[in-house]
Amino acid sequence: MSKSFIFSSESVGEGHPDKVSDSISDSILDACLEQDPHSRVACETLVKSNCVTIAGEITTSSKFDYEAVVRSAIKEIGYTNDDDIFHADKVFITNQLTAQSRDIGQGVDANAAEGKGTAEQGAGDQGIMFGYACNETEELMPAPVMFAHRILRKMAEIRKTTHEATWLRPDCKSQVALKYDDSKMVEIENVVVSTQHADSAENHTIRSFITEEIIKPSLPSELLSANTEYLINPTGRFVVGGPEGDSGLTGRKIIVDTYGGWGRHGGGAFSGKDPSKVDRSAAYMCRWVAKNIVAAGLAERVEIQVAYAIGHPYPTSITTDCFGTETVDESKIQQGVLEVFDFKPAAIVSQLDLLRPIYGQTTHYGHFGKSDLPWEQLTKVDDLKSATS
Repeated sequence: MSKSFIFSSESVGEGHPDKVSDSISDSILDACLEQDPHSRVACETLVKSNCVTIAGEITTSSKFDYEAVVRSAIKEIGYTNDDDIFHADKVFITNQLTAQSRDIGQGVDANAAEGKGTAEQGAGDQGIMFGYACNETEELMPAPVMFAHRILRKMAEIRKTTHEATWLRPDCKSQVALKYDDSKMVEIENVVVSTQHADSAENHTIRSFITEEIIKPSLPSELLSANTEYLINPTGRFVVGGPEGDSGLTGRKIIVDTYGGWGRHGGGAFSGKDPSKVDRSAAYMCRWVAKNIVAAGLAERVEIQVAYAIGHPYPTSITTDCFGTETVDESKIQQGVLEVFDFKPAAIVSQLDLLRPIYGQTTHYGHFGKSDLPWEQLTKVDDLKSATS
């Protein structure tokens, strides 16, 4: 029997207060890694009104101007308008960063494993991480969240590179509801977009422009119909936004960052953490594994779960689930994963070449589905096919 259902996912723009915080945290991480690839970074950011607070633990030999990094991240987002209360050049910055605890460091650093035979880097914390992939889009990602990202990418492109809509401001959100029939995409039920705007912009102008110039060019025309509903700035007015209108914290948009609620999530945030933190690196690893499985034609969709104990160099469990879409026996896929991929924390860092300042690229519009990131590369397809044949 076929099952019909509607699934919705959202995205948030670069100027959303939580994403401002994520961007600052990842910018500080990149600044550390640029000079010292072995930096230990756990940077949290709070933004509200015209204030920025950075806090957490950093151990690094890097020397740079933290305040300049913060202001540069805000400027890149676009908070540079004369009427912005939260303005790149005017915010007050408080730095509460300290060094990482030695109690954590001794379990993580490879050279601290004395007396254990061989020195191997342990996981930076206990926890569970998930990776997911499916064949709904060319990015091998769930369609609802990718569609939501596409809308806001288009909006940011127009805001930053053209003069078509000078009233657009950085804070915005999108949401796409997609109807499925027997697990196949049928129709986009509705699209919701809320965007901050200049006080002078009229509501009918905003609604018409967002619908015709942003939403429709961003989404597959075959999934849009006369029945598709467009809800643009439903409250009618969105002038006060960003950190002026709401506080922001690093790590509060973990579902936007991953699979839009389709794949499960272990709970750990990504931004501001160096790759010794398996919350981030192991989630990237699981995505890499899942994407290569789907690209190899071994399943239409798959989810990978991995678990770790702090200071321990091996996963405590690894599990695959193909939801009945596998094309070979699922036990072969599980065995192939174990044969082809190494899930030890140090091996993850090495395989994906993670000790580089690449994390600013991940902050906005999801950490997955971007072709230039290492965990999105289809480099293990042939190995998986061979291991499961």
